[in-house]
Amino acid sequence: MKLFRLKSDLEQLKLKNGLLLLNGKRITLKGVNAQETDPETGHVMSEEMMMKDMRLWKENNINAVRLSHYPRGRRFYELCDIYGIYVVDEANIESHGMYYGKHSLAKKPEWQKAHVERMVRMVERDKNHPSVIIWSMGNEGGNGINFFAGYDAIKAIDNTKRPVQYERPYKDRDGTLYDMDTNTDIIVPQYPSPARFEEIGRSKTDRPFIPSEYAHAMGNSTGNFQDYWDIIEQYDNLQGGFIWDWVDQSIWKTNEKGERFYAYGGDYGENMPSDNTFLNNGIVFPDRTPQPALHEVKKAHEFINFKNKGLNKYNELRVLVENLYDFTDLENFNITATIKADGNPLKTIEVETIKVEPNTGKLIRLSLDGIEFLPNTEYFVHLSATTKTDWSLLPKGFEVAREQIPLNEKYKIQTTNQSTKAELKVVKQGDETVISNANFKTVFNQSKGYITSYIYEGKELLKDEKGPKPNFWRGLTDNDFGNKMHVNNIEWKKASLFFEVSKLAQVKLSNGAIQLFVTYNLPGVETAFESVYTFHNNGVIKIENTLNASEYKGDIPRVGMRMQIQKEFDSMTYFGRGPWENYQDRKASAFVDLYQSKVADQYVPYIRPQENGYKTNVRWVAFSNGNNNGLLVVAAHVREGLGVSALHMENEDFDATAGLDYGNSNTLELKYRIDGIPEINTSKHTTDIKEKDLIQLNIDLDQRGVGGDDSWYSKPQKKYQLKSNDMHSYSFYLIPFQNKTKQDFIKMSKNYGAKQ
Repeated sequence: MKLFRLKSDLEQLKLKNGLLLLNGKRITLKGVNAQETDPETGHVMSEEMMMKDMRLWKENNINAVRLSHYPRGRRFYELCDIYGIYVVDEANIESHGMYYGKHSLAKKPEWQKAHVERMVRMVERDKNHPSVIIWSMGNEGGNGINFFAGYDAIKAIDNTKRPVQYERPYKDRDGTLYDMDTNTDIIVPQYPSPARFEEIGRSKTDRPFIPSEYAHAMGNSTGNFQDYWDIIEQYDNLQGGFIWDWVDQSIWKTNEKGERFYAYGGDYGENMPSDNTFLNNGIVFPDRTPQPALHEVKKAHEFINFKNKGLNKYNELRVLVENLYDFTDLENFNITATIKADGNPLKTIEVETIKVEPNTGKLIRLSLDGIEFLPNTEYFVHLSATTKTDWSLLPKGFEVAREQIPLNEKYKIQTTNQSTKAELKVVKQGDETVISNANFKTVFNQSKGYITSYIYEGKELLKDEKGPKPNFWRGLTDNDFGNKMHVNNIEWKKASLFFEVSKLAQVKLSNGAIQLFVTYNLPGVETAFESVYTFHNNGVIKIENTLNASEYKGDIPRVGMRMQIQKEFDSMTYFGRGPWENYQDRKASAFVDLYQSKVADQYVPYIRPQENGYKTNVRWVAFSNGNNNGLLVVAAHVREGLGVSALHMENEDFDATAGLDYGNSNTLELKYRIDGIPEINTSKHTTDIKEKDLIQLNIDLDQRGVGGDDSWYSKPQKKYQLKSNDMHSYSFYLIPFQNKTKQDFIKMSKNYGAKQ
């Protein structure tokens, strides 16, 4: 028999004054829930796949894992010991189907042995692993005598007296988070909102608050995640939490056409147990390809904060560098600052090494001397912290933290005037108003209420006569389905599909430009959308939109316009937040910068197709073909920007139906039914998404956040909703171009973004 000794750095783990301490220091758990899953082998994970998880956790500032909801094989714990991942080891106990009242197995003495044996076996096997810092007695099994017995049994056999947690120890009488029963050492609720975090943080608690599950990451989700961590970092008793969850759990399947796709509930035959796609709640895809949400998690979890403390009289930016590591000094990192404008680096500053002890901060000053600050130009300071040497799984030079600070004080507005006196020809042909000159021609269909042709230098820009038209809907995300947007907000889809032109007026301006005033009646929400089109002699069209207030209670999924342009304009250059998909409640990690990509790369293949590929605060975006011809879109209020998405698929491809009927056709008026559309499909797969000969372009004020407090009830936080009873306005320019480059786009955006 061979004996092995485990190296242990676990000197002392204890609870004191309501805080969880390791070696005398308060720690923060930046965790995920994780299961054993591999898209090729199911629940059997190779060490290679385990290491892929370890590496991704380290790279993305994840320092803890809750094993939901059963212990793992020994090798996993050994890897966590080696690479420094905190583990919440959880007994294989859950009886959710019995619920939490009198039928709960937790209350039945005949089930005590089954409960306690599973807990004891876990502890006896894993107690020598220093990575295990907390024992969990199980998940969603109610509370009763069996969990009190389990708590006592664990305490009796673990000499280190690790904390024991359980998420369900609410007292039968007046159960509350402030008075959990005695069989948990940590307050571990599930799915608290940011407001609940703050409420607890402002209170003195006898135990640390570390939710076992929060930030439900189902599909396009993980909204307001930065908000959680802005709150957590303020209060000592908030010591982190565990995202639900790490990885989508689908496995590969091949259809009859030989197409491979990730399968989920409903894909394994008829009359089989199914919860649709509810196993896909991860921030990485099954093969561990990162989802956009992972970038937001890394940003919010950063152990180094760079906080703007303003400019001083010496033309220096003051930045407070905060060290949120529990045991690491910042002298181990290189810090670099780069001042950028229009995507171009103007000055790079290598910050001298600074010693900043854990949980303290130190001010640095960055000189802005040597930079010429030009009008109508935004300037940003980009800060980066990288490893000085190889550190565990992280190589030398790996970026662990980053920040972008706008130099708002340096922004100078200089108005521009693009007006000319050239004449435009206006001809009315039946329902159509044709506005043209030698260089361009537009056709506005008065009955449809939008442009059906936009020709510049002989080239048609639009696809299938689909110019900009009002749009207030998006393909439902998993969270949208959960909070019943398709029921509670459906009238906004009706307004998108069945708006009618109620007023149309035409005015000629003194500079020769032509204005069309269009008012649309919006059924269901019983309000009006007003657009002012200004056609300039150089082919530029300015569109000013106002959505008037409505008494309809459902918030607005999006406020914007949709159009289609020719697929050949598939090179996308933009100045806004990126490079990954972002939304108004998930954009902390997406910095404002200059990005270039193909439209095809904008698609995010969520396992159940849904709204995707969005970009916020877009100052301008250009779509060009191989000859550098195309269309530029510029926000009229350039620093506020636009919400933009561009895909080779139509919006409807990411919705369960193109119509209003999500399964309640008996309540749908005949005039609002659409014939010839595909059947309702709430279980689409990536194989249902096919690239088309078009670019679907959405140009929005914004859309509601993606949310993520949970995926079965909660809407996005109120501050990330577009309220129906508010008026919403925004404007943008459509600028056709020939033989233009990135530098031309920058210049044009300044001219029009500051135009009066």
